Amino acid sequence: MSRTNKAGAAPSAVKRQTVIAGLASMMGTTIEWYDYFLYGTAAALIFNKIFFPDFDPVTGTLAAFATYAVGFFARPFGGIVFGHFGDRLGRKSMLLITLFMMGIPTIIIGLIPSYDSIGYWAAVLLVVMRLLQGIAVGGEWGGAILLAVEHAPEGKKGFFGSLPQTGVAPGLILSSLAMGAVAQLPEQDMLTWGWRLPFLASAALLLVGWYIREKVAESPDFVAVKNDVPREMPFKTVLRDHRQALLTVAGARLAEVTWFYTVATFSLAYATKILQIPKDTMLNAVVWGATVAMFCMPVCGWLGDRIGQRKVFAMGVVGLIVFSSIFFELLQTREQFWIVFAMVVAIGIIYSLLYGPEGALFSAQFTPEVRYTGISVAVQISGAIGGGLAPIIATSLLAYGEGYPFYINCYLMGLGLVALIVVSRMRAIGSANTSRQAVPGRVSAHS
Repeated sequence: MSRTNKAGAAPSAVKRQTVIAGLASMMGTTIEWYDYFLYGTAAALIFNKIFFPDFDPVTGTLAAFATYAVGFFARPFGGIVFGHFGDRLGRKSMLLITLFMMGIPTIIIGLIPSYDSIGYWAAVLLVVMRLLQGIAVGGEWGGAILLAVEHAPEGKKGFFGSLPQTGVAPGLILSSLAMGAVAQLPEQDMLTWGWRLPFLASAALLLVGWYIREKVAESPDFVAVKNDVPREMPFKTVLRDHRQALLTVAGARLAEVTWFYTVATFSLAYATKILQIPKDTMLNAVVWGATVAMFCMPVCGWLGDRIGQRKVFAMGVVGLIVFSSIFFELLQTREQFWIVFAMVVAIGIIYSLLYGPEGALFSAQFTPEVRYTGISVAVQISGAIGGGLAPIIATSLLAYGEGYPFYINCYLMGLGLVALIVVSRMRAIGSANTSRQAVPGRVSAHS
């Protein structure tokens, strides 16, 4: 009898850990993306006035976006460092470290004196904190994805891989609502102390995130290979044996991340400064788009399990190519209904089709021994180029087009065409060379 009970209890325990891992990944990424998006929203709307008041509005905005970009260029370094130790020591411990590396700098940003108080030292402190945030996110994404995907049963990896991706939506909602709330304050109050409140509130979220992630068991895929000490650094193995996977993942991700930060960050500055649309109108539109994404993203992951993650991602790329010019036309109507509609389609639908299947699809391109390093480096390199430079490139292209976003549309559509090509060359989920058994010594980049 006892043997029967024990045997019957094992599947239940495994299922419970699967659910905990998926939810913990989603909750943890929600908290970390709240911190990250909070900075992006503040950079688009108010940091030029607080930390760069001596510049004209356009130059001040570019300077604020430059400090924003610093975090993206630190991401690949974070991917290499945390990927290395994540492949050697485990996924869970790295996620706990990155959580604190993200949350503590966010709190400190809320305490940095303004330019009027300490001059350019304010911008220096801002850049240092942004660097730490970038390193943290560079290591966090891969670990959160793998914790969910590697706990997931076969046939459901797309759905579980979409859960940490879904954390982006509530993170964006919370950050937008927080900045929207302080935007209701009188201008002087918001610029002196009001903007600091959402950053300081991260302290409470940090404690919640630590408690949740502490409850998760280590990834079973890592447990299966942890006694096999790698003969060399995982990063070196990825560069030598997984070049095709590295390039295809980076190429596909570049279109997605550029699309998101153009829509969610650059468009805020464009709409409020060029089109003179009220801040709260744009922030509310972003909240609506993110709310739809929160429900659509798991659906896209589930749909990928049914028809293939590559097909779902390709659908999102086609949507990007078709809708990019329509998006800016809708903003130019200056009508609240069409602005909300634009954000719902751009973030809620197109971005969900792109981002939802990425977790399972990208992780399937690498074997367990180097998977953390592989997906982290590929994703964060493209993130540095696409996310970090997206607002700066878009602002420059807008100036080149004399205030009309024609060249921005061309840029987005070009990246979309590249993504369509590279995603067709990706391995399907479940192919033999994504499992450890298919790797006797090394995996050829073209096997």
